[in-house]
Amino acid sequence: MTEHGATKGRSFARNRTILGFAVITLTVLAACDEREFILPGPREDVRSVLTQADTPGTDEAETVADAARGIQLPAQVSNSDAAQSFGTQAFRTDHPSLGKPLRQIFAVDIGEGDSRKHRIIADPVVSGGRIFTLDAQTTVTAVSTSGAVLWQRDVLPDGAEEGDATGGGLAVDGNVVYVSTGFGALTALEASTGNIIWVQDLEATGSGRPTVFGDLIYIMAGDDTGWALNKSDGRLAWQITGSDSPTNVLGAPAPVVVAGLTVFSFGSGEMQAVFSKGGLRRWDASVLGERKGRALSKYDDVTGRPIAVGNVIYAGNQSGRTVAVNARSGARIWTASEGAVDTVLPVGGSVFLVSDRNELLRLDASNGARVWGASLPGFVNVKQGRQAEVYAQHGPILAGGRLIVASSDGLMRSFDPVSGTLIEATEVPNGASTAPVVAGQTLYLVDRKGQLVAYR
Repeated sequence: MTEHGATKGRSFARNRTILGFAVITLTVLAACDEREFILPGPREDVRSVLTQADTPGTDEAETVADAARGIQLPAQVSNSDAAQSFGTQAFRTDHPSLGKPLRQIFAVDIGEGDSRKHRIIADPVVSGGRIFTLDAQTTVTAVSTSGAVLWQRDVLPDGAEEGDATGGGLAVDGNVVYVSTGFGALTALEASTGNIIWVQDLEATGSGRPTVFGDLIYIMAGDDTGWALNKSDGRLAWQITGSDSPTNVLGAPAPVVVAGLTVFSFGSGEMQAVFSKGGLRRWDASVLGERKGRALSKYDDVTGRPIAVGNVIYAGNQSGRTVAVNARSGARIWTASEGAVDTVLPVGGSVFLVSDRNELLRLDASNGARVWGASLPGFVNVKQGRQAEVYAQHGPILAGGRLIVASSDGLMRSFDPVSGTLIEATEVPNGASTAPVVAGQTLYLVDRKGQLVAYR
């Protein structure tokens, strides 16, 4: 190419570039002249999904009609004991007697309360005229029904450093209290004296609640291993394992014994039923689901404590799912798109639970359909724009003709089981750290300060 030709080519390229810039500039200016199109409709806070229930759709009229439906509650019974988790029918009083209005009759210090690193998660248990508690670390306390401290025992394992773990659970069988701790030990104590009978190393955190049935103790360790131990000496009878899960919630539900099977709940959201005597697997089921827009829905742990009624087991998680499965086969009966953060309570043809969206719910026990929902306290410091902490809700339980939920916000609320209407609010000055239990027409719970509080 000649020098003249090269100069002409460069000039053409430069002119084409200038023309391109001009076209782009005109396009942008034309776009700026266009009027912005505003979509019609209300503006919603992007965080509203975290604090509000789903808006009712075409089923709203049916839900309102169902809310007026009655309920046939079992008769009230004056029970003397509440010795174990009531997921197993043998340890459950469906409707204990309880008067109203509730008034505090005593508060007793039982050890360390809640802190940034430690939590009280063991519900009190009642047996033989004694109430047993476990604080946020490793102190077990026996209290009389009149409020006197009978004995205290520190079950910190040898060689462990105090404060390095938290959590645990309690169960009473005869004159023995079985105590699990986050340090990975299960300890048997004399109920009358607090003396240690035996200690078993669980080889993983033991913050789950034990179940004592027949000659065996069943407990979850590390959220992925189910243990069966001889209650006489703590020796291993058999063991099962489930799927690993890196995201777990502190504590584990008590295994449920039903129809000759023991059902364990794993941190992965799996439920596994094995034959109680030998540990041979019978069936597997899962409580899996994810509520969009909530970080907590990434945690698959079974937080809605499983409970057996007849041949059905009800359980839930905080990811937005509650299920009913056949206790003999594990077959799914129904799934509800509502999570359960504490107790799943089936009674009178309904299922009551505190949902992952801070509602007390009544579901139809036959199909899981929503009947009504009553709002409970949600995020702490919402007015300051901080939504990193939520109030903890414990329960519900049924006692004295009403549903009772204890909250860390400083109130214990009673609701009408038929309509969900708030009946009574009782002060818990330091906020509740455990679910309430009822025995001897008295309600007991542990508050966040580390006190056993009694109401009657």
